[in-house]
Amino acid sequence: MLLPRPLTAVPGQGEFVLDHRTTLGAPASLAGVLASLRAALRPATGLPLREAEPAGITLALDGTLGAEAYRLRVTAESVTVTGGAPAGVFHGCQALLQLLPPAIHRKAAVAGVRWSLPAIQVYDHPRFPWRGLMLDVARHFLPKHEVLRIIDLMALHRLNTLHLHLTDDQGWRVEIRRYPRLTEVGSWRRESQVGASGGRPDGRPHGGHYTQDDIREIVAYAAERFVTVVPEIETPGHVQAALAAYPSLGVTGEPLEVWTRWGVNRNVLNAEESTVAFFTGVLDEIMDLFPSHHIGVGGDECPQDQWLADPRSRQRMAELGVTDLRAWFVGRLGAHLTAAGRRPFGWDELLEGDPVPGAVIASWRGTAGAVTAARRGHDVVSCPDDMVYLDYRQSELPTEPIPVSIPLTVRDVYAFDPVPPALTADEARHILGGQANLWTEHADSPRTVDYLLFPRLCAVAEALWSPPGGDYADFDRRLTHHRQRLTAFGVEHRHPDGPHPWQQRPGIPGRPATREQRAAHIARLVAAFQNP
Repeated sequence: MLLPRPLTAVPGQGEFVLDHRTTLGAPASLAGVLASLRAALRPATGLPLREAEPAGITLALDGTLGAEAYRLRVTAESVTVTGGAPAGVFHGCQALLQLLPPAIHRKAAVAGVRWSLPAIQVYDHPRFPWRGLMLDVARHFLPKHEVLRIIDLMALHRLNTLHLHLTDDQGWRVEIRRYPRLTEVGSWRRESQVGASGGRPDGRPHGGHYTQDDIREIVAYAAERFVTVVPEIETPGHVQAALAAYPSLGVTGEPLEVWTRWGVNRNVLNAEESTVAFFTGVLDEIMDLFPSHHIGVGGDECPQDQWLADPRSRQRMAELGVTDLRAWFVGRLGAHLTAAGRRPFGWDELLEGDPVPGAVIASWRGTAGAVTAARRGHDVVSCPDDMVYLDYRQSELPTEPIPVSIPLTVRDVYAFDPVPPALTADEARHILGGQANLWTEHADSPRTVDYLLFPRLCAVAEALWSPPGGDYADFDRRLTHHRQRLTAFGVEHRHPDGPHPWQQRPGIPGRPATREQRAAHIARLVAAFQNP
């Protein structure tokens, strides 16, 4: 019943029973993983789980294994979790937890449960090094404790990269101390659009941001669970929250409010050196907060018409000898990150202009970006919207809340393969992995986030961890049991038959599309870069 599906799992005879005599043991180098395992086991079992040598449950390292690989051996007498590095041991502990009854995920003692592990030998390692979730906290803010809960759920599913979308037109969510107005002004808006096209304003202020201490806590909490947090600061479009705080950053310099609508916004950054310096200053603080090698710089959905209509912007293009200020701006930020030993990470629109050296491309508009980027020598994180955009509706049912784009069922998501079949073996080496993306224009509460993420994120996790060519019927069988784990954890996942009444949003318009309409739209968007 393991999820994601392991590479090999050989059942044995008998079982290992956890009771008041059960002990734990690990070398000092695995003290953090041991503490994590004890913290996961104690609440529901109520067992003391003391340390001893020899121990009933032992954690160990084996340098011949890959860093994230693990072996799990359960007999009637003992349990051993071995990994190539602490991350592998941690993943093996997650598998161990899944062998126990689902009630292990409850936060208080559960009576009447026999805490037994079936005898088994498991060997496992991930297919891809980047197994991620993009979480948009800009459109609707998620309190810190909810971000920490999502990190726990990522760890349970062996996902290891949280891409935090921290800034956009509708809100700036991270404290930058040298520019305090970014959060004083930019972190809240006076109201929000409810629904998609033609949606009405709700008349209700919305806001929130993470202090630098909050960010440090989130990053440290994630690191303890072997999850890397990759921040994204949007530029040079999707920036109206920053322009509301500092109008001089804009093309017109006119006062603006934090945007209250959804969609692509025409207001962009100007191309002055002072604006570049402003954002390199932002990135300096971001790099102090986030130790991740990759730093997101955006680059997507940036209209050029405001620059083309502005005499000063046209003059700057002439001075710089460029025709694309978007590519120039992102390139300047990319160079700053590279000089600091980091790597720029941006959306596949970066392929439309001059290349940003060393940039990792998040390919979202189908697979065209992944193919183009890999053939040009860029590393790629695959996140095609028609496979892993988890804000998209989950069925054709009229009761789906605020239906967006095409239906993406669990079966559809399970078919996700980050490697486009058009790539050669050499080109495919540029695919680092993939991630699911959750945009939150229409997810205004943690309950809605749960509904959109689960159980589809379970399918993404298996697609990124397990060998290709999975059997959906087998996955669905395991998912039926896994739903009990999600329930015990407190996740308000979508029922297989459709949304519960309280998960529906009757009378609020969405923007549903057919697959043909979506394919035609994406084809128009990617016409700017053709495969070499």
